[in-house]
Amino acid sequence: MTIAGWSLILLFTALTVALAKPIGSWLFALYEGRSTPLHRVLGPLERGFYRLSGIRPETEQGWRAYALHMLLFQLVLTAFSYAILRLQAILPLNPRGLAGVSPDGALNTAVSFATNTNWQWYSGEATLGNLAQMLGLTIHNFLSAATGIAIAFALFRGFARSEARTVGNFWADVTRVTLYLLLPICVVYALFLVGSGVPQTFTSTFDLTTLEGVKQTLVLGPVASQEAIKMLGTNGGGFFNANSAHPFENPTALTNLVQMLSIFAIGSGLTYCFGKAVGNTRQGWAILTAMMVLFLAGVSVTYWQEAVGNPVLHQLGVAGGNMEGKEVRFGIAASALFSVVTTAASCGAVNAMHDSFTALGGMIPLFNMQLGEIVVGGVGAGIYGFLLFALLAVFIAGLMVGRTPEYVGKKIEAREVKLAVLAIAMLPLCILGFTALSAVLPLGLAGPLNKGPHGFSEILYAFTSGTANNGSAFAGLTAGTPWYNGLLTIAMWIGRFFIIVPALAIAGSLAAKKHTPETAGSFPTTGPLWIGLLVGIILIVGGLTFLPSLALGPVADHLAMVSGQLF
Repeated sequence: MTIAGWSLILLFTALTVALAKPIGSWLFALYEGRSTPLHRVLGPLERGFYRLSGIRPETEQGWRAYALHMLLFQLVLTAFSYAILRLQAILPLNPRGLAGVSPDGALNTAVSFATNTNWQWYSGEATLGNLAQMLGLTIHNFLSAATGIAIAFALFRGFARSEARTVGNFWADVTRVTLYLLLPICVVYALFLVGSGVPQTFTSTFDLTTLEGVKQTLVLGPVASQEAIKMLGTNGGGFFNANSAHPFENPTALTNLVQMLSIFAIGSGLTYCFGKAVGNTRQGWAILTAMMVLFLAGVSVTYWQEAVGNPVLHQLGVAGGNMEGKEVRFGIAASALFSVVTTAASCGAVNAMHDSFTALGGMIPLFNMQLGEIVVGGVGAGIYGFLLFALLAVFIAGLMVGRTPEYVGKKIEAREVKLAVLAIAMLPLCILGFTALSAVLPLGLAGPLNKGPHGFSEILYAFTSGTANNGSAFAGLTAGTPWYNGLLTIAMWIGRFFIIVPALAIAGSLAAKKHTPETAGSFPTTGPLWIGLLVGIILIVGGLTFLPSLALGPVADHLAMVSGQLF
């Protein structure tokens, strides 16, 4: 570990916290439906869209209607992308004449992008043409991110409103977030990437001769535009198979830092937006502080393990940290930081191969996802996932110390706790259930590249990533088979919408309640005690649920490594 490495980590953390208020303030304006400076330019476009589609943005919806419209929207988008992927061979903007994607692969990819997972079992540059990349996939990068923020807005309204029957208008929320937040930032972001060396062209390939005299064909395409929303919307995926380790996606140390910041930017801003929505910004800062505590703990362990390296190689006289699977231009610190950032959020983009990390270094990204990716988390998904844990924590605190279970002025009763537990339980149900099946059946065992605990970790990581809507992978797993495509499709759908619907039900339940003023019997939810309780509940729930599987995978792999055995 070096001073430069720790300086990068601290700089990144400081910039993330500094961005929370300005981005959160912009989000709060969209949450309230207020005008922003961009309304002067883009307002006619928004109003025209409403007129064409027959949407009345001032007409609000109850949580059931909000959920129904959201689900129907996602089903239509999924079917649209599935058709583009299947028909790719006969559609335009396919200069290399790539074939259509197989039925199971197309369904897996369409669901993957609709759920903000962006799991890719294929090599992007060898499987998808420009139209499939731009229209079939990038459309989801915007709309799945906007959907996540819309769900967060609906839950915020549940806490903020009193004796109300509505939680907002889904179509208005998605439109405003896309038009006034995601699109403008991505235009500027894409131009920055182009200026840094990221391609943005319809040219399909470029032939060159290397210094060794070998002819090589490079694949090009509209990369910068997809890269911008992939990071800002915490989508992940990638135009190239090497993802953000590829110099055409992430060419410099500056682009690497900006990409990491963009992954956390909206997630951290939503914590401040929540505080503004409930009339107490200290609530938002408390949530962000708890997130940062978990984040820094994870980064510290990963950086430490990768800097220490492999003791087996040390015995053979190979000194230094673990550089396997990492780009030299980024090094250990930036690679370790990126791995924790992308799995603390639901991004899944990678600038190093997690399968090549040390056992405990790779365990932290895995554990981040198993917590539900609430450590900042995906765009929208992180904050509403974190609030589910907050409801559980305040209820447990009430049981322990005899305080009234209240959170930001709303009494937390049996209905809210049951719905929160139901949503939280969806992750272990899918992750552990599908991992168990794949670890014992021949169809599942055909996937891992490695044997022993590391092979088990590859399977566990895949279903954790899919269910948590992350999309990163332990690269050793061969997942492009009907078995993994099918199970991961189910896992991704459950991991997204079986969390969203209970969250919306909680929003509807809370919105109907009266505000309860704080009393001497209320449990304080802004100070260090609350932050410590939140962190403790998250770690205990995650630890008790997933510790046995982690013991069979990364922990056993680590113990074998220190004893001289590698897999």
